[in-house]
Amino acid sequence: MSPALLKMYISFAGIIALFLAVGLIMLSRYKLNGFISKIVAFLAYLFLLVGGLIITYVVLSGPTPE
Repeated sequence: MSPALLKMYISFAGIIALFLAVGLIMLSRYKLNGFISKIVAFLAYLFLLVGGLIITYVVLSGPTPE
């Protein structure tokens, strides 16, 4: 597998983590109550942090050599 293809799959993982974060935040704010809401919100912010770090890594690492 080429480095460029591997980088693309890593960026997909970051994008999926960001979408999961959005969905979990909406779920915790509008559908859940109490302690479960706080757990889901914590997981959502964790996904947001991980997804943001992955995307930052992919962007700042620059293009792959051919």
